Amino acid sequence: MPFFRTTSSSWRTAVATLATVLTLGGAGCAVPEDPQSAPSAPAGSGDASAQLSQLKVASEGSMSGYNRKRFPHWRKTGKNCDVRDSVLQRDGTDIKLSGCNVVGGRWISIYDNGNFSDPSDVDIDHTVPLANAWRSGADEWDDTKRGDFANDLTRPQLLAVSATSNRSKGDQNPAQWKPANREHWCKYAQDWITVKHHWKLSVTDAEKAALSDMLSTCR
Repeated sequence: MPFFRTTSSSWRTAVATLATVLTLGGAGCAVPEDPQSAPSAPAGSGDASAQLSQLKVASEGSMSGYNRKRFPHWRKTGKNCDVRDSVLQRDGTDIKLSGCNVVGGRWISIYDNGNFSDPSDVDIDHTVPLANAWRSGADEWDDTKRGDFANDLTRPQLLAVSATSNRSKGDQNPAQWKPANREHWCKYAQDWITVKHHWKLSVTDAEKAALSDMLSTCR
C-alpha cells in the first residue's frame, strides 16, 4: 500500500498554519473569508502605465458641499469590529485582541518605515484621500457609493501607516506629497492608479506627471 512521508518540519508548519487559521476564525471578526480579506494586488508597472493613460485628466473640482460624513466609515466587519480593526489585523503581526478590537501588535509604516506597537499610533490611510476623491468625481456619487469607496478592502485603498505620515499627507495628491520612503514610490503610484482606475476618478496634469515619474522607479 503506498504511503507518503511527512517531515517533522513540514508537519510543524502545517500545524502552525492550522492554529493561525483557527485563532483568527475564533476572534469573531476582522478576517472575512471573501475577497475583501486582503487588498487585491496593484497593477504591475506596465498595467499601471496603461491604466494611467486611461484616466480622465481634468482640473480639480470644488470642495463645495464636502464633508467626511458624506463618506460613511468605518463599517462593521463583525461583532464589535469595524473596517479599522480589519486593516490593523491584516497589516500587523503579533496581533493582540480584546474581544474583537485590536489592542496591540506590531506595524511597520511603509510610508516612513516607522515601527509601532500601539494601535493608537497607527492611522488607517485612504490611499486616495476622501477629499481628493470628492474633487475628482466622487461629489457626483450618492453617500452609499461614497461609503463603499471609504471602506474599500478589495482595492489597495486602506493601509495601516504612521499617524504622522498620514496627517502630513492630508488630502494631497502625488504631485503634492510622496512617501518619505522612496522605496515605496513605485507601489504607491501603482496603488493610487489602481484605486482611481477602478472608481473612475480623474487626475490632474501635475498628478499624472508625478505618477508617471514614480512608476519609473519600479524595478
